[in-house]
Amino acid sequence: MRTIGNILWFILGGFLMGLAWWFFGLLAFISIIGIPWGRACFMIGTFTMLPFGRETINRAELSGQQDLGTGALGLLGNVIWFVLAGVWLAIGHILIAISQAITIIGIPFAWQHIKLAAASLAPVGKTVVSCEVAEAARMTNAHQQVNAIRR
Repeated sequence: MRTIGNILWFILGGFLMGLAWWFFGLLAFISIIGIPWGRACFMIGTFTMLPFGRETINRAELSGQQDLGTGALGLLGNVIWFVLAGVWLAIGHILIAISQAITIIGIPFAWQHIKLAAASLAPVGKTVVSCEVAEAARMTNAHQQVNAIRR
């Protein structure tokens, strides 16, 4: 089902949406100061092209280590992103999701727009992985937290 969903999504607009995200990522990289947001644009662009079976996860949650984008500077970058672009992009994705959820056939595509809306809100410090990898990382972190509490 993931493959069919991704093929339909890619043909019916995912490719163009992903290219648009990559274009704005290139513009952000050119400005030098926009590199963190450019990286986020490339991440969302890749996610936009093939969203079925994938999700975003915090890089620190995935790797178990903090980096520049998952710390205080990442938080600042996400606040700036949210105010200038994130909230507006999320609203757009939610409106598209509502319009697609009217039909039964559109519900899986609406769900992908909801995932993209969430990714658009605060993308700095996140990465895209398969749903299985994200679940495994969350389970590993949960086991570590339980073991820390038991000690």
